[in-house]
Formats: sequence, structure tokens, C-alpha cells
Amino acid sequence: MAQNTSMEEFEALLNESFELETPEEGSVVKGRVIAVEAGQAIIDVGYKMEGRVDLKEFANPGEAPEIEVGDEVEVYLRQVENARGEAVISREMARREAAWDRLEKAYADEQRVEGAIFGRVKGGFTVDLGGAVAFLPGSQVDVRPVRDAGPLMGLKQPFQILKMDRRRGNIVVSRRAILEESRAEQRAEVIAKLSEGDAVDGVVKNITEYGAFVDLGGVDGLLHVTDMAWRRVNHPSEILSIGETVKVQVIKINKETHRISLGMKQLQDDPWDSVEAKFPLESVHTGRVTNITDYGAFVELEPGVEGLVHVSEMSWTKKNVHPGKIVSTSQEVEVMVLEIDTAKRRVSLGLKQTMRNPWELFEEKHPVGSTVEGEVKNITEFGLFIGLDDDIDGMVHLSDLTWEGRGEDVIGDYHKGDVVKALVTEIDTDKERISLSIKALGDDPFQEAVSGVKRGSIITVEVTAIEDGGIEVEYEGMKSFIRRSDLSRDRAEQRPERFGVGDKVDVRVTNVDSKTRRLGLSIKAREIAEEKEAVEQYGSSDSGASLGDILGAALKGDN
Repeated sequence: MAQNTSMEEFEALLNESFELETPEEGSVVKGRVIAVEAGQAIIDVGYKMEGRVDLKEFANPGEAPEIEVGDEVEVYLRQVENARGEAVISREMARREAAWDRLEKAYADEQRVEGAIFGRVKGGFTVDLGGAVAFLPGSQVDVRPVRDAGPLMGLKQPFQILKMDRRRGNIVVSRRAILEESRAEQRAEVIAKLSEGDAVDGVVKNITEYGAFVDLGGVDGLLHVTDMAWRRVNHPSEILSIGETVKVQVIKINKETHRISLGMKQLQDDPWDSVEAKFPLESVHTGRVTNITDYGAFVELEPGVEGLVHVSEMSWTKKNVHPGKIVSTSQEVEVMVLEIDTAKRRVSLGLKQTMRNPWELFEEKHPVGSTVEGEVKNITEFGLFIGLDDDIDGMVHLSDLTWEGRGEDVIGDYHKGDVVKALVTEIDTDKERISLSIKALGDDPFQEAVSGVKRGSIITVEVTAIEDGGIEVEYEGMKSFIRRSDLSRDRAEQRPERFGVGDKVDVRVTNVDSKTRRLGLSIKAREIAEEKEAVEQYGSSDSGASLGDILGAALKGDN
């Protein structure tokens, strides 16, 4: 009887076990740790099944595993039974499944998740999010590039999920988004306490070519290089260093972008307020060349006050020279104040005004009429340029090269480097011009030849050439030309061929032109003048005497 009872109980238990559903592979089940041995935990997952899990699967990155006999844990059932009759289970996969469920909910709700950076991969880092591994791009680690991520490794901290794909097992997170959000809150709080015009203390955090970033206690402001000092600052490092505490003034606050512009020079006296008093017009001062450009040089008169010496005001004589060939950076020079515009904060300076005008000095040493000597510097189509004192030039025009012939014909006799003498004929200091004459050193043969000759004079000339339009004659070495119409009073006698070379002819002077150095001569004018004189002396046509009678009487009188 007892045997029958025990068989019935066994049968009942067997049927009960068959009625229990075996868990599906690929699901998460609960189990209890029944032993810990050889680096593994033996877990009873029920259903008459036990499995083994490496202890490292129970440890967080960088931490020791915490597992004891009797602990209840969730594991992932990969296989109900292997070759040894044990269940194949995984704690890590169970954590991953649970983590994905939790992370998907956090991603949908745009909530932060907690994780720890535990490894470095190409382009970024790996982050453990409580069982799921995510990728943290290098650009998303911090608001500024991080050179050493060592202090962040293994540290639990919040992250923002940027993207996740469960099917592919991809999760991308950002630490930067969390920092920017907290910084934005902090910036808003700090900016709310600031007002434009406030003077505050800050710490220099970073220095660039164009300025420096100053930490005002949770918010950075830009101190531009032009607002550091009233004087010219070539690089911010000249007056600032990283970590230095400085007092700055809030110039502008942009509430929308949270950008703050700062200034240091605004806390100092503006030197331009006293420029007109310190540097009156036409006063001379010593300054330092701070910058050289194609159009001039900037000279610092005092810290914060610079003036421009335009290239046209640098030298009396060097007109087309780059300013860098006249002055050099950091050189101390004497300058004269020419103009001040306080509204535009500009001072015009002159370098040449501190020196005597070389044209005025030349006029004092060599007045008009004096003789100078110099080297031929340049030869042009209109004359010679002669080098004189103090790097100034004088010009000898073609018309002042010779008394005889044309200047175009004799300019070829001169060469660069020739030393010549000339007479100073004109000095124009305003236009910076000096006119010279080489021919003026000698007497004008024309003036000598026509000395005593005036308009109406009767002179004797020698025929030197016969031409169709008239005859060429010579008087005291000076050539002149008598046109055909002036060869005789009688039209029939106005023939050049009736004269011969070497003939002596009396002519009347009709014009003395000193500029063209020509005599106006006429045989016809002489004959008319003689006829008029005879009529006045020996009678007139009104008395009944013929012109022949009068001329005959005149000829007898001459005889």
C-alpha cells in the first residue's frame, strides 16, 4: 500500500514537472547563485537547470565583481542545455537587454543617462551605460578639445543620447551637450547680474591673435586686442598672460547669444582728450615709428596717440620712394604736427617740415644769375637734369643749350655723368623747380650782331643762297631770309634769280625778334622808304613834277 502511494506521488510530481513551461531561449530569467568557484558563479535558474557565468560579467568597468551565494540575479538564457547538460546563460547580455529597454525610454523622453567612459577607440571613446556600450565621439567629450581624457575614465557621469539603433546595436552619446546646457544655465545666471559699463575682475583663460577670453566667474567675455590699451598692441601676449587676473569693463552684452564684449582701456583716461593741448599745430615732437605702410608711416607721439606721416610729407626730394627706405620700425624721429582731427582720432604729421626746404637753401646760396656746377643725372626729350646741392635737380631746357642751331641737335653731345656748368635763370620754391641755362654762360652772338640795329635801319647783307621762295642772306654771321614778295617794290623784279651768291644788298630792317633770334629784312621796304623820302625832299606829284623827275633830282642830289 505504501509503495502504491509513493508511486502515485512520483507520478504526480512528474506530471507537474511536464506541465511547467520551459523558458524560451533568448529570454531573460531570474536565478539564484548557489556557488562561486574557479572564477565563475553557478546559478540555478529553476526548471531543473543550472548554468555558469564568469565573475567579470558581474563587475562594472574598472570595479571588482560583487556577487555572493544566495544573491538573486537576472541572466540571459542563450541555450537550455549544452553538451554537458548545463544551461548556457549570460549576465552581461541580460544587463544589455535591460539597459536597451531603459535607454530607449530615456531616448524617447530626451532624458539624460548615466554612464562611465572605459575605453578609447578610433575617433572617440566607449561608454558603459549600465550594460549597453555606447560610442562617444571625440568632438562630444567637452566644449573645448580635450588633450588628456585620463581624468574622465571610469568616472560615472551623465550623458545625452544623440542617436541609437537597437537592430544594429549602435548608440551615440554626448557629454558636451550636458556641459553646454549647464554652462548655458550658468551663463544666463551670471549675465543676468551684469550690466553694460560694469567694472569686474576676470581671469585670462585663453589668448588668440585677435584678443583674449576672460572668465568672469562661469561665463567668458572677449577682450579684443583693440580694447586692451589706447596704444597700438601688436599681440595680446604683450600685456596679458594666461591665468592673470585683470579688471575689465563690460562694453556690450548680447542677451540672445550670451556674448560679452570687454575692454581694459575704457577704465583708463583717454589720451585723445588732451591731444590738442599737448600737441599744438606746427609744434615739433620726437616720436617712435610703430608701423610702415605703402602710403606712409605711423608714429607714436605718446602711448595711445599715433599720427600718420604721409609719404608725400616724408622727404623734400625723395618723391617716389617707399616709406620703408626713409624710416624703419622703432626708429625715433622728429615730426611736426600738421593737422588734428579729434573726432576721427587722427593726427597728420610731417617729417620733411622739421628740415629746411632745400630749394630755399639753394636760393640763398645760389641766387638767380649765379653759376653752378653739377653732374648730368638724366637726359630727356626736352632737356637735361643736373644734380645740385641737397639731392635737388635743376633743368636745362633744349632752348637753353646753345645759341647756335637747335637744342635737339646738340643734346646728343651730353651723357649721364658729365659735369657741366650752367647759369641759374629761375628758382620757384613753391613748385620746387630750378631753371638753368648753359648757353647763358656765353654772350649771345645775335645780340652782339644786332647791337645798334633797330627797326627801320638800313643795313648791307650778303646773299648766301638762292631759293624759289626768296633769298637767304647773312649779316654779321646771322642768317636771315628775304621772301620773294620783299625782293622789290616792282612785282616784275621780285625774282630771286636776279641775285647771285656773294652779292651785297642794302635792306631795311622790319623786325628784330630776340626770342627767335631773327631779323626781318626787306628790299621792298627800303625802296618804298627811299621813294617817300625823295618825294618829301624834292617835290610832290601835286606840283606837276613826275615821279621820274623827282627820283632823278634825288639821284643828282646824292651824286
